[in-house]
Order: sequence, then structure tokens, then C-alpha cells
Amino acid sequence: MQITRDHVRHVAQLCRLELSEAELDTFTRQLDLILGYVAQLEQLDTDAVEGTAHVVDLTCPWREDQEIPSLERDQILGQAPARAREHFEVPRVIE
Repeated sequence: MQITRDHVRHVAQLCRLELSEAELDTFTRQLDLILGYVAQLEQLDTDAVEGTAHVVDLTCPWREDQEIPSLERDQILGQAPARAREHFEVPRVIE
């Protein structure tokens, strides 16, 4: 598909971009080259190529969840500058 200035102008309008005449020429030429390259890639036989999500085979290092003891509530709330019953008290930020 040949990209025309009208195509670029239409996409720019959809994106709410104002392009000068020089920019229209530049983007038309660049997009036409990009689509030409994509057309070359479409001609490759990729039937035997397995699909991937990443170029590098990554594995996530999972660990088992372990239940461990936590600090006591009074010990944690004792470190707070202010507390309201069993909660941290913070200054009001919304009036």
C-alpha cells in the first residue's frame, strides 16, 4: 500500500496534530519506507517459527508463600506519632 500525503494528513487530524508541509512530506516518505519493510517481512515463511512473547526466554523466580509471624499491633502502633484507637492518625489533607 502506498502512503499518500492525504493518509498522513488524515491520521494527523485524528491525533489532533498540526503538521507543516515539510513535516507532511517527511512523514509520508518515512511511513512509506516502514510499510515497504513490513511488506518484505510478510513475504517470509514463518510457519515453522514458534510464537514468542519475549525474545529472551525468561522465567520468573517463584517462591512458596510462607506464613511467618508479624509484629504485634501495639508494637507497630507504638511507633506512630499519633493513633486513633487501633489505627494510625494522619493529618486531614482534603477539606
